[in-house]
Amino acid sequence: SCILAAAATGLEEYLEKYLGPRRSSVFLPVFLIYLVIFVVGVVGNVLTCTVIARNKVMWTPTNYYLFSLAVSDLLVLLLGMPLELYELWQNYPFLLGEGGCYFKTFLFETVCLASILNVTALSVERYIAVVHPLRAKYVVTRTHAKRVILVVWGVSVLCALPNTSLHGITMLYSRSIGSAGNTHLEIPDSAICTLVKPPWMYNLTTQVTTLLFFILPMLTISVLYMLIGLQLKQEKLRQALQAKSGFGQDSFCNVRTQQQKALVLVVVFGICWAPFHTDRLMWSFISDWTDNHLEIFEYVHIISGVFFYLSSAVNPILYNLMSTRFREMFKEVMCHRTRPGMSSGPAAFRVFTLLRVLRTSAASRLIGCSSE
Repeated sequence: SCILAAAATGLEEYLEKYLGPRRSSVFLPVFLIYLVIFVVGVVGNVLTCTVIARNKVMWTPTNYYLFSLAVSDLLVLLLGMPLELYELWQNYPFLLGEGGCYFKTFLFETVCLASILNVTALSVERYIAVVHPLRAKYVVTRTHAKRVILVVWGVSVLCALPNTSLHGITMLYSRSIGSAGNTHLEIPDSAICTLVKPPWMYNLTTQVTTLLFFILPMLTISVLYMLIGLQLKQEKLRQALQAKSGFGQDSFCNVRTQQQKALVLVVVFGICWAPFHTDRLMWSFISDWTDNHLEIFEYVHIISGVFFYLSSAVNPILYNLMSTRFREMFKEVMCHRTRPGMSSGPAAFRVFTLLRVLRTSAASRLIGCSSE
């Protein structure tokens, strides 16, 4: 028994030397943060999907994008987060096999790309609705939104394949010299899901992905909302002149508020995704790792994970705040479920909802005041 214990201790030391500790030293604080994000994110995204799916008045192009984004966020939270927490709890061995490794990599890559493309598509849709209202009648439609969402997910799946193909299961081996010559034996409990192809392939894939699915979308969203802000300012000035002349009524929200909301969208998008891509770029650009590099990378990796999942939890909150109709409908659904004495008939609910919707329809072309 002493020999077996010594062998086990030696094996554990060997694994820790080459693979690091089995359990992350920051597991507990990260677990608590992830737990809060998980609860808020799952509840928010489930309610988002429920509100949109159950009410036909919510079947608008904008809300189709929000529904797609919520589905992407739910996949991240329900499937991705448990896998990452398990790896923090036990870094090795990876017990799900080759298929599980592919699934994990493919899932993270697909939902990551789908989330970014959904946000970008939503921003383009808002830009057309505000800056080109005449064109919006033909472009901003439910049919068009469905097609765009299908393209978004199709592109995400296809673009996730290259990085997925670079990963697989690898194990540590020990060399044994016997009568049959040198043989390599698998070391127990050393299986990990990691990069198995040449590093230059991963580096190239990561850098191209960052350019196409972070830098360009970030620039696109920033430019679009800057143009939206300028358009809103022009509309406000025009409306003010009409009011002085005795024409028209003030049907616009405060332009300053709209610009702030646009700024919030861009800032949140950048803050949530910048650490994730910084993490990947560090891994792809640094070839000679020092102790300082490893220490910095460990912190960046933890922060990137927190903000990665935070983006899935904050999306329903952010977009609910920026959509008056969605916020009103959400309140009505909650009141419909809980208030005693309130009519539960679908007709009564539709009429009650319609009255609320009509009060906000005058500002339908403004972000945050949009009745969509």
